Amino acid sequence: MATLADIGVSALINIITAFVFLLAFAILRIQPINDRVYFPKWYINGGRSSPRGSGSSVRKYVNLNIWTYFTFLKWMPAALKMSEDEIISHAGFDSAVFLRIYTLGLKIFFPIAIVALLALIPVNVSSGTLSFLRKELVVSNIDKLSISNVRPHSIRFFAHIGLEYLFTLWICFMLYKEYDNVAQMRLNFLASQRRCADQFTVLVRNVPHSSGRSNLDTVDQYFHKNHPQHYLSHQAVYNANKLAKLAKKRARLQNWLDYNLLKFERHPDKRPTRKTGWFGLCGKRVDSIEYYKRQMKDLDARMALERQKIVKDPKAILPVSFVSFKSRWGAAVCAQTQQSKNPTLWLTNWAPEPLDVYWQNLAIPFVSVSIRKLLISMSVFALVFFYMIPIAFVQSLANLEGLERVAPFLRPVIELKLVKSFLQGFLPGLALKIFLFILPKVLMIMSKIEGHVAVSMLERRAAAKYYYFMLVNVFLGSIVTGTAFEQLDAFIHQSPTQIPRTIGVSIPMKATFFITYIMVDGWAGMASEILRLKPLVIFHLKNLFLVKTDRDREKAMNPKGVDFPETLPTLQLYFLLGIVYAVVTPILLPFILIFFAFAYLVYRHQIINVYNQQYESVGAFWPHVHGRIIASLLISQLLLLGLLSTKKAANSTPLLVALPILTLFFHKYCKNRFEPAFRKYPLEEAMAKDTMERSTEPNLDVKAFLSDAYLHPIFRSVEEEELTEIKVEKQKSPIQEATHS
Repeated sequence: MATLADIGVSALINIITAFVFLLAFAILRIQPINDRVYFPKWYINGGRSSPRGSGSSVRKYVNLNIWTYFTFLKWMPAALKMSEDEIISHAGFDSAVFLRIYTLGLKIFFPIAIVALLALIPVNVSSGTLSFLRKELVVSNIDKLSISNVRPHSIRFFAHIGLEYLFTLWICFMLYKEYDNVAQMRLNFLASQRRCADQFTVLVRNVPHSSGRSNLDTVDQYFHKNHPQHYLSHQAVYNANKLAKLAKKRARLQNWLDYNLLKFERHPDKRPTRKTGWFGLCGKRVDSIEYYKRQMKDLDARMALERQKIVKDPKAILPVSFVSFKSRWGAAVCAQTQQSKNPTLWLTNWAPEPLDVYWQNLAIPFVSVSIRKLLISMSVFALVFFYMIPIAFVQSLANLEGLERVAPFLRPVIELKLVKSFLQGFLPGLALKIFLFILPKVLMIMSKIEGHVAVSMLERRAAAKYYYFMLVNVFLGSIVTGTAFEQLDAFIHQSPTQIPRTIGVSIPMKATFFITYIMVDGWAGMASEILRLKPLVIFHLKNLFLVKTDRDREKAMNPKGVDFPETLPTLQLYFLLGIVYAVVTPILLPFILIFFAFAYLVYRHQIINVYNQQYESVGAFWPHVHGRIIASLLISQLLLLGLLSTKKAANSTPLLVALPILTLFFHKYCKNRFEPAFRKYPLEEAMAKDTMERSTEPNLDVKAFLSDAYLHPIFRSVEEEELTEIKVEKQKSPIQEATHS
């Protein structure tokens, strides 16, 4: 088990690593050649121009101003200057709300840390139970600061129970205030938001098939009949997935053609060549430029045929439609009500904004979505237990003393001081981080298979899966497997009736492992986030081989947005660790506070200068954040209840029974009070915005504004004569003519 010295070694390694990353960032960010890597957001907004436009050839690549190298921490105060309103205007509402999660963490844990350290550490240290158990259990100096050090039957447990009530009350108070603030901010943002297509549009799924009538006519007739005063038009959805794959293939060929043309321009005396066989490794050698031109010509012909097939084949039209209304009020009524007496038909929801639509999944039959969700749920369940194997291995590294007792032949290597400190203080957190590296991508693929039609929903579902994984494997799994490895000798040789007591004493001791994980992931990990080493290398490789025009250079920047599927669950794990260990092992809290403060600073800088959010969900993820912090509270209360039961605290333990019930009541109240603001759009708000718009823009042509908003992106490059066939119909349909006659 890690000692204070091991934790010190880990802290030193991670602080040095973070400092090296920050120093490298400070130097790299001021070099003109890296400007587009560290400030892409400003290039996209048009607020920054390349510093390489003038000056000597050396100055285009290297910053020769020596003074700027001495102000390497200048980015920190600069990141704090922009106000929240300015961040909303600059980076979007989602980014501002995301940053509020970090400030919420600081508001919650700063007073809790002070009270817990001052009140509980003396209570725990002065008990001395672990000194009597040293022969039975593997303990360290840090464990003496935890609740494990308090004797059974002790009256001191009333202090832990009292502070659990106090901390729960404080966390609930802060959650209520923050939920209220974010909900009000959301409504204010929606009220002041500029006109957008999704404000007038509803996504309709499971459109029933009518014999003798096309899907277009069915939708048009249904909404003219049931929404005669407000229905405006609709955009049919075509199954263009095959065409989209061809377009991606064409883009890859175009990149190879551009690369070879650029190569030929640099060396005009030698034309580039390649082999025609598998991956260019075998076959006849031909001219690369001519080869890719022929490939693209053939592909263009196939794409033209596929476009014609989609346009002319009625079966290519999906039972899905984007239906637009003349007003926000009309769209709100349709999106938030049941359309048919058969609840499985004409299903309506607010349409995602055009950039948020995940077009591939619109082609998935609605009936198969439930089956897909069931299969993916089973797959996630299996994946969670599969990952128990590497988690158990990581825990074996964190608990070397337990293995020494069972496998004494390893002792000569393990007992080397430097090796032992490295293995216990740094390697477990790093190994766990490596095992988790690929997981978010796997979970995102699973979410796509489920059939969600919005990128924001895909990311929220992937984040939910990752959270459950972190809860079961990283938190509960680390405790269970870690305790088993750590107290293996005690488990084998003691009476079965004593095992619950051993677990009850050992669970708080896992704080040492989580401290090392926080330092690796939360300290060094945040420093690597701001360094952006991977995007830096990729940008320069693209710039070297593929970039030919300014447009290519903009694509090479590709900053993307905040990685919500990975970042939100990781954040929620830190809330869980802080809340659970606040009463059990409060020495963990300072490490949590450093993470929240440092991460807030880093992400503020990244949101202002780097990230370019692809969509705007208006803080739709906040109810999930709130709910998972409530779940952390419940877990902490139940774990403390179980822990005290092993401590034979019969007089004090029953006092905790009411706390989970009160917490659930609070959660239900907040859910009823605030969640509707994130799920529905108030009709009075919609009417107020419509009324104001009619008074300020009486001649607004909503139909023209919405005409191509939800046209599949693959069709935007189609020739005008083909495009008119698949646009929203601008001429009146026969039903419309009959209505007006």
